[in-house]
Amino acid sequence: MKLTGAAAARFLAHPAPDLPGVLLYGGDAMRVALKRQDLIALMIGAEGEREMRLTRIDAADLRKDPAALADALRAQGFFPGPRAVLLEAATDTATPLVQAALADWRKGDATLVVTAAVLAPRSSLRKLFEDHPGIACIGIYDDPPSSEEIAQSLAKAGLRNIGREAMADLVALAQALDPGDFRQTIEKISLYKHGDVSPLSCDDVAACTPATIEAEVDDLLHVVAEGRVADFAPMMQRIAGQAVLPVSLAIAAARHFRTLYAAKADPGGPAAGLARARPPVQGPRRDRMLRQAQAWPTARLEEALRQLVETDLSLRSSQRAPAMAVIERTLIRLARLAKG
Repeated sequence: MKLTGAAAARFLAHPAPDLPGVLLYGGDAMRVALKRQDLIALMIGAEGEREMRLTRIDAADLRKDPAALADALRAQGFFPGPRAVLLEAATDTATPLVQAALADWRKGDATLVVTAAVLAPRSSLRKLFEDHPGIACIGIYDDPPSSEEIAQSLAKAGLRNIGREAMADLVALAQALDPGDFRQTIEKISLYKHGDVSPLSCDDVAACTPATIEAEVDDLLHVVAEGRVADFAPMMQRIAGQAVLPVSLAIAAARHFRTLYAAKADPGGPAAGLARARPPVQGPRRDRMLRQAQAWPTARLEEALRQLVETDLSLRSSQRAPAMAVIERTLIRLARLAKG
């Protein structure tokens, strides 16, 4: 049976017990691998692989031993509990063997999990799983995870108290990162918030954002905050070429100017304000932001934050203006504002 949308999400979150088989296919091998990893963990439990209740077979090896798949499904392990057989990198050449193994499947046998790359609608392997009512077929597409899927990932990591703005930042981050990097970021956030019962905030997300994105965006924001208008265009072109999303730029810019404003307003002075920031601003970045905070009057920082809030709302609305042009126009205005 073919599962899509909400039905596919429900199945992947709560797979049916005693299921003969499931096919996961898609063009992004990392996305398929992550879904397969989570699915098998739910099927056989966290200790299933360590207890040898998971058998891995490469589809290419079936040419040498065609009976390996059926034998693995029927085999009984030493440890009790549900079992799974993973057939990786399958193509249409494996269809007859998969069909025969599923035809002989009996209750108590292992569940067959098949992964594949892109399969055309006419694919015999795909049609086998789509047309059979007792097995599942799910296409894994390149869409970034939704806020519901992100919330599920955070819940698995023990985080359920999530601020609305922090969730918006995570949704934008999921669009900018590949699936593996985003999963690592979720794991990093769970470690960062371990033992902290306060809601997940934008600052928490910022503290765990991969440095590869932060470094490029930071350079652009320093250009803006220092009023280096002549350097803005080439830097902006470089950022656009890195596929950084306009919403991500707006979030990072607002965070940068909020930090400058808080440092400027700190009773102990800008240096003390940067030290009290979360996470604290340190190293060469601290020296640059200290000079920026000292150069910007408070009234101009307030105006910068007002413009960034309006831009962020515009980007998240249904406006038809090109999103990158909207944030670029705001940033160039801020760079000119830095010069008064």
